[in-house]
Amino acid sequence: MEQFGVHKREILVDRVESARDSQEEAKLEFADALEQFRSVVAFHGGELEQRYETLRATLERVEGRANDVTSRIDSVENVAEALFAEWEGELDQYTSAELRSRSASKLRETRARYDQLIRAMRRAEASMQPVLRTLRDQVLFLKHNLNAQAIASLQSELDVVQRDVDSLIREMERAIDEANSFINQMVSR
Repeated sequence: MEQFGVHKREILVDRVESARDSQEEAKLEFADALEQFRSVVAFHGGELEQRYETLRATLERVEGRANDVTSRIDSVENVAEALFAEWEGELDQYTSAELRSRSASKLRETRARYDQLIRAMRRAEASMQPVLRTLRDQVLFLKHNLNAQAIASLQSELDVVQRDVDSLIREMERAIDEANSFINQMVSR
């Protein structure tokens, strides 16, 4: 893309924005999955299978969103590593020691901010897997136990799922905030 005048720095900002947006969407999908699970657990009469199908479809959307988050974080890492490698390689091209030193300092500062960002994103990403496993288990259980007694037995699981989703959302919000901070730093330069 640099051949078309798009520099790695701009690409990195675009990919961080995309990863941030993907995390925001995933956060909403997980909250929706929690609501769907809650509606099945609180179910009283009516068409139980329809509620199950809605929950199953929601789980599929959440899994897709989680995969998208991973893919976007991977793409952020790829372009960041290329940017930092290029930047580091170009330090030797300076003839001015002062400019080389200032650029090296900016590189270290940017790399430190990036490291914070990627750690926050990966923590949020890792937080999705336990929640997904729990949701998958619950949907699988419901698939083979569509009756009122089975639904009633899930009431105790609702608190666990609620706690896990709340924790995940907080982790994702921290990663989103970190992404916004990184973007603002990169754009203000």
